[in-house]
Amino acid sequence: MPRFSANLSMLFKEVEFLDRFERAAQFGFRGVEFLFPYEWDKEEILEPMQKHGLELVLHNLPAGHWAAGERGLACLPDRVTEFREGVGLALEYATALKCTRLNCLAGIPSVTVSREQQMETLVSNVRYAGEEAQKAGIMLLVEALNAEDMPGFYLSSTAQMLELLELVDHPNLYMQYDIYHMQIMEGNLTKTIGHNVDRIGHMQLADVPGRHEPGTGEINFDHLFKAIDESGYQGWLGCEYNPTTTTEESLAWVKKYL
Repeated sequence: MPRFSANLSMLFKEVEFLDRFERAAQFGFRGVEFLFPYEWDKEEILEPMQKHGLELVLHNLPAGHWAAGERGLACLPDRVTEFREGVGLALEYATALKCTRLNCLAGIPSVTVSREQQMETLVSNVRYAGEEAQKAGIMLLVEALNAEDMPGFYLSSTAQMLELLELVDHPNLYMQYDIYHMQIMEGNLTKTIGHNVDRIGHMQLADVPGRHEPGTGEINFDHLFKAIDESGYQGWLGCEYNPTTTTEESLAWVKKYL
């Protein structure tokens, strides 16, 4: 059965962020992830992680002005310097927190920039990030987001992620396969995972529609988890969803797996 990590940006929001590590450990999680650590000092995060025996399995590179709707910098030709400075900052945090994976969000490009220039920028930036992350022993990931929730985001399908991996052509680049986003965009989850498992470095889950916990929507998660096991996937599966009630009530589905 896959190893499940708690996404602390979305789960246990009944308490402050730094208190969520204890809640996750009490519930039985051994891995955690979150969107961004940069609001806190490294030691502020490391202390509760170590105290509760948790592994940090993922966080994102800096993604621009998140509150203003920016969702990454990697494909933006006028933000290359900022992107590369962000890679350095992310690696400082990941190294200090012993995080094993960094996710690179491609971004929402301006319509005034050609698709060719966007792709050239994305390939160059991702290759740079992959190389720098490899020096630190950290896996770099790229993720596709669905076009309904995130219109204009540069990557929105498995095929586009695979194309980017081929163009970048670096051994330290993998897909972050988000079950929620890919169910909306293309379905066919078990076949896609099975065919591409060697290119997947991390997975995340939520049910469709609504981005809530498994069992609230259309995805047959028992079947999906069995298929993931059979694929040979050895990574983590991040619980990145919005609970319909309290976090602990929403986690009833995962108790048998922890």
